[in-house]
Amino acid sequence: MSTNITFHPGSVDSEERVSLTGQRGVTIWLTGLSASGKSTIACALEQHLLHLHKYVYRLDGDNIRFGLNKDLGFDEKSRNENIRRISEVSKLFTDSSCITVTAFISPYRADRNLARELHQTASLPFLEVFVDAPLSVVEERDPKGLYKKARAGEIKGTWNFTGISAPYEPPENAEIHIKTHETDVEGSVRIITEYLAKNGFV
Repeated sequence: MSTNITFHPGSVDSEERVSLTGQRGVTIWLTGLSASGKSTIACALEQHLLHLHKYVYRLDGDNIRFGLNKDLGFDEKSRNENIRRISEVSKLFTDSSCITVTAFISPYRADRNLARELHQTASLPFLEVFVDAPLSVVEERDPKGLYKKARAGEIKGTWNFTGISAPYEPPENAEIHIKTHETDVEGSVRIITEYLAKNGFV
């Protein structure tokens, strides 16, 4: 716990920032099982929005673990901290008027609710996108071979593999629900973009 610190507010408020940048920030939080399509959709969405001349940046679960969160494992406590940190980072990006696209399994509802509450407290928009695919489908895809390893008992220790040896708690009230076994990447990007346009973000 940090002590002897004081928050130092800046000279620019959110309304002035939005007025000068011409863009309102929003966090788009993609959650779902490994191999559900989160990262693929996030990459395509980032590119699409950039082509619309929007200020957008993607934060990906694996990529963040190469740097900011490389000290964390995959036990429940570490997973909680992983999402807490990225919740704070995405809040900062969104406060800067960035469209922030995050792609994290984020298996626990409590952690995702924390991310939402952090944004709401700061009066920042937060959209939860449930990237949904049945376990049988994601196991068939298995691009990293992780499900196969988990089923074979090769992933042990503090690594609890979501969907096999650790739970995934699906969203109950996500703003957007995409079933990737029924909708391709282009269609998924279109669904999200249409939602953003309808709500004045693009």
